[in-house]
Amino acid sequence: MKIVCQNKKASFEYFILDTYEAGIKLKGTEIKSVRKGKCNINDAYVIFKNNKPYILNMHIAKYEMGNIFNHDEMRTKELLLTKHEILKLQQKIKLEGLTIVATKAYFKGSLLKIEIALAKGKKTQDKRDVIKQREEKRYIEKNLKNSYK
Repeated sequence: MKIVCQNKKASFEYFILDTYEAGIKLKGTEIKSVRKGKCNINDAYVIFKNNKPYILNMHIAKYEMGNIFNHDEMRTKELLLTKHEILKLQQKIKLEGLTIVATKAYFKGSLLKIEIALAKGKKTQDKRDVIKQREEKRYIEKNLKNSYK
């Protein structure tokens, strides 16, 4: 599994409840650009139109060799999920007020997969707690490392 890009802010901004693996429909120049690593999913999220999931704000840079057949960089792309997963996600979004964010894009064999996560937004205090725990952990590890010297 070769990871192309990750959304590192997702775990800081949201409580990740569940993850799903989704395929994605891409054009020829898009997949060539992704293979070169020119992909960004930091602000990507999923919406549903006509019972089909679409990913928005996923940036795929233009392919240098792709003359007039090049793609739009911020094009809305369709995700490929099973019918059962689609219904389950739609129900969670409507009833519980959750959101779906993209966390990772990677190649599984020759196919590009997007890991999407069912997430609940964090409040400011929750984010502060995460920062505090991270700093405490670093401090403890630093002191342990210095005590062994």
